[in-house]
Amino acid sequence: MLVALRTWDLHLPNCHSLKEKRGVLKPLTTGLRRALNVSVAETGHQDLWQRAEIVCAVVGTARPVVEEILRAADRAVEETDGVRIVDTVTQFR
Repeated sequence: MLVALRTWDLHLPNCHSLKEKRGVLKPLTTGLRRALNVSVAETGHQDLWQRAEIVCAVVGTARPVVEEILRAADRAVEETDGVRIVDTVTQFR
């Protein structure tokens, strides 16, 4: 069994309140869960308006399959309006 964690540090330049931030992140995290069947959580910068850290967890038996799911998640995050990726970290366990 292979577990992969992808962490994105995000900048949300158009958010001017926590409510606006939630309005950007909620559809993103829900969409990742539905489309890719992954676990997603906001894990950092919860008190900042224009910063966010989200983590996506993928579990599988074959590394190529897990990596393809992570690439699809990357594309979804990159294509989200109002989100800029500052940094990405991947861990395999």
